[in-house]
Amino acid sequence: MKINSNKLIDIRSFFNQELSAMYDKLEVDSFYFICINSFSGISRTQFTANPNLSVSESELLKYNFAVKDLKRNKPIQYIIGSTPFADCIIYVNEHVLIPRPETEELVMGIVKQNKFHSPYIIDICTGSGCIAISLKKHIPAATVFGADISVPAIDLANKNACYNNNEVSFFIADALKLTQHADKKYDIIVSNPPYVLLSDKAEMSKNVLDYEPHLALFVDDTDPLLFYKSIANFAANNLENEGLLYFEIHERMGKAMQAMLKEKGFKSVNILNDFSGKQRFAVASLNTNQFFNAESTQ
Repeated sequence: MKINSNKLIDIRSFFNQELSAMYDKLEVDSFYFICINSFSGISRTQFTANPNLSVSESELLKYNFAVKDLKRNKPIQYIIGSTPFADCIIYVNEHVLIPRPETEELVMGIVKQNKFHSPYIIDICTGSGCIAISLKKHIPAATVFGADISVPAIDLANKNACYNNNEVSFFIADALKLTQHADKKYDIIVSNPPYVLLSDKAEMSKNVLDYEPHLALFVDDTDPLLFYKSIANFAANNLENEGLLYFEIHERMGKAMQAMLKEKGFKSVNILNDFSGKQRFAVASLNTNQFFNAESTQ
């Protein structure tokens, strides 16, 4: 079916009619209001004030395609092409992961804890650049780099940096072979690398499995800390004395992560919970005890 009316109120009815079998009403409403804002520049308040507003024929086509995509489990962020993140707008596509609330929590924790006047920061496995760009936004005096193995991801990260008017230097690099920038010292090294186990696929939703890049998601069960080990080796040689290493981690890998980091020479390692109480972050220092704006599990 296609929407046969240009009026906002009828488009909303169409969303509910077509999507109610797959999504609950609150979720359908959320999709609808995201779409009218993205496609037509109309806010929820404006809709409430005048639900009989009409959209153009070209905009109406976008709503039709959006409903079709939602019925195929395509994430709304990929449909509209962007998502808010830590006071930035981040463009997303099939080459990068959709930024998660947990990652935003990590960023804001780093910002709150930051004790450096003008830190050197590198974000490894940067993807869309959301971590690097939002850190630069909230710590303007920082010098920020972002690295990723994916050329399309780096292209999008550069677009995001320009859109958000933040100067970040992005470059191509394999997280398992970190030779570029190996001569630099950093105050903050941060990474949200692939950490979802292949065995977790059975529990994951179709909107993630069918649309988000597996290269950025999955790691083999036989070596779940593969990327973390490489980045930890890099950090052991490239962190300043007071520097900090931050990871977003698999909720079941806290103890293994702590053991690995201590084995690599990190003297202070905290495994921290996210807002839902899951072990989600690791913060490590080579020399001194550091603290993070979250609940430690130690």
